[in-house]
Amino acid sequence: MTASEPVRSTVVVVTWRGREHVGACLDALAAQDRPHRTLVVDNASDDGTAEVLAAHPSRPEVLRLPRNLGYAGGVAAALPRVRTPLVAWLNDDAAPDPGWLSALEAALDADGVAAASAALRAPDGRLQSLGVRLTPDGHGADTTASEAFGFCGGAALLRLADLRAIGGVPAAFFCYYEDTDTSWRLRLADRRVVQVPEAGARHLHGASANPGSRLFHRWNERNRLLMLLRCAPAAVAVREIARFAAITAALPFRRRVPAANFRVGLRLRVLAEIALRLPSTLNERRAIGRRSTVSRAQVWQDWAG
Repeated sequence: MTASEPVRSTVVVVTWRGREHVGACLDALAAQDRPHRTLVVDNASDDGTAEVLAAHPSRPEVLRLPRNLGYAGGVAAALPRVRTPLVAWLNDDAAPDPGWLSALEAALDADGVAAASAALRAPDGRLQSLGVRLTPDGHGADTTASEAFGFCGGAALLRLADLRAIGGVPAAFFCYYEDTDTSWRLRLADRRVVQVPEAGARHLHGASANPGSRLFHRWNERNRLLMLLRCAPAAVAVREIARFAAITAALPFRRRVPAANFRVGLRLRVLAEIALRLPSTLNERRAIGRRSTVSRAQVWQDWAG
């Protein structure tokens, strides 16, 4: 890295109570072989995270929010402060390899590429994710395939102009599915999303969240349905909401409920939130449709196999 190299990327790190791991993330960013700007969004942490950020030798810029807006809200809050053509999304529990950013920037130099997804690996070296696939029932799931529907928001680089052109980040999602929703809107705009295996990052999966918790399942179930209402063919969105409601109605008659996301109270809460947000979500759907150059049906046919 030389002082004459232009700064093309802003790396946005969203943290909440990340005292135990955000320092390692910043250490890894300081070791990158490509110049960049680091912007940390602190979601009103109360565990000493602010002191870790203030003491770090890299002296990152910090945007401290008055309340926790989640990962999606944190990225959305950071975007008005981004002045570079590229913006990275990075989990605070991820530590990218020194060549991570340079590999992602090189991938975005290809024609039509709007987003590049890194290789997230567990501390033992096991590959966790190269991106997100779209399942036949509209779930977003991590994939290790070399071609994927979307990027994983844990460590990815996007072209800022394309992100703004499709309407930015769905801040109201709070957490989960913001990357799959954004990838879908990029596909609708006929923009490419690529996987970059050489852009590695060590990821402490779950360190900044609580997978399996009631909130985890609530956000996942709610945001999947909101994403379908926003982006999917109408028949798919209606089918999946109806299926979700039918399963919920049948649960009291089952002898055994196998998983937390099948608890009746949680699912009724999700349906209530979907109903309350329906008018605004349909407005968002119409806006997405006006910006699209590829049909929803075509994207679904191409990627939901």
